[in-house]
Amino acid sequence: MSDANSALITRFYQAFQRLDAEAMVACYSADIVFSDPVFGTLRGEDAKDMWRMLITRAKDFTLTFDSVRSDERGGGAHWVATYLFSQTGRVVVNDIQARFVIRDGLICQHDDTFDLWRWARQALGLPGVLLGWTPMLQNKVREQAARGLKAFQQR
Repeated sequence: MSDANSALITRFYQAFQRLDAEAMVACYSADIVFSDPVFGTLRGEDAKDMWRMLITRAKDFTLTFDSVRSDERGGGAHWVATYLFSQTGRVVVNDIQARFVIRDGLICQHDDTFDLWRWARQALGLPGVLLGWTPMLQNKVREQAARGLKAFQQR
């Protein structure tokens, strides 16, 4: 089972490297629960639409992944995304640790962790350096992400 779980995690990131959102979300169960520092917790179609939105907005994007590990319940990986943040035109190198719970051959929980202040410094420049550690700026980033996802879903 752990070999199958490693293969699933690898398939997810290979699809991400190709910017193939549909292949990515095909790795998710219908009741997927996703979380990260920017989007918070997303469930089901909201989680899938987040990837669809991010893929459509990807500019100068590259992704590497390594340290894929798994057991009978899930697994994890390390990945690094490099991209142009569209709102500021700044390059971001986001270093992320992922953890997965896998059920019936599909990812049912996906938790990404990364340093939001480090991300804000890269994406936002000086405001991110000065205020990226504060709940005020972090909440603003989260609100913008939620608005962006909602607008994407309403198109």
